[in-house]
Amino acid sequence: MTTDPAPEVSDGGVSPVDGSLPADLLPAAMALFGARLDLARAYARLLATDGVVRGLIGPREAPRIWERHLLNCAAVAELISPGETVVDVGSGAGLPGIVLAVVRPDISVTLVEPLARRTAFLSEVVDALRLDNVTVHRGRAEEATGTQADVVTARAVAPLDRLTAWCLPLARVGGRLLALKGSSAAEEIAEHQATVTRLGGGPAAVVRCGAGLIDPPTIVVEIECVAHARSKPSRKTARSGARSRR
Repeated sequence: MTTDPAPEVSDGGVSPVDGSLPADLLPAAMALFGARLDLARAYARLLATDGVVRGLIGPREAPRIWERHLLNCAAVAELISPGETVVDVGSGAGLPGIVLAVVRPDISVTLVEPLARRTAFLSEVVDALRLDNVTVHRGRAEEATGTQADVVTARAVAPLDRLTAWCLPLARVGGRLLALKGSSAAEEIAEHQATVTRLGGGPAAVVRCGAGLIDPPTIVVEIECVAHARSKPSRKTARSGARSRR
């Protein structure tokens, strides 16, 4: 296990540019990461340094890595049962996939990301933190066929209708999509529930994670996969098929 040489706690309310943990967030971080807090610290360092230099996270986000990113993602672990398989779509810099793998060594996490520079960073993080429960897959969600995960996660990837179309086929029937959203989650559900249903999803629900530990709590839209919707052939494909049968 990779550990920090010494505890890193800053005395301010925001993380310094090296990703150190602010003192006022230490209780929440200890509650969420437990014995894996040193791994989370190492990941925060990588995000705040290499992640910023390589354009995977904005420089203005570096001082807020713990408050807005690591703790926000770690809170979602409460929705994942022991031993479940997780696919994180559009992993980017590893949020929430890497964080969930750090918090929960009992789960298996596959990071799905189409951009080479991001998958290179993710692979380096996995190696540096020695996360043997993580696999990095370069590709789009639509190309990850055959995946039947217990849980599919996504954060700030797309509106709920498109997100459901990409993610729900990767979940087993009875599995769930956990979409990390903002304060407009309820409005998104109202707008897109009909599409979610057509795509094989059950009623979407807003869940608040980490209440009492982080403020504000993490808002998650949870959707159960009740069926795998069959994709309709395009008009061009349908016409070609009709001609071949004549």
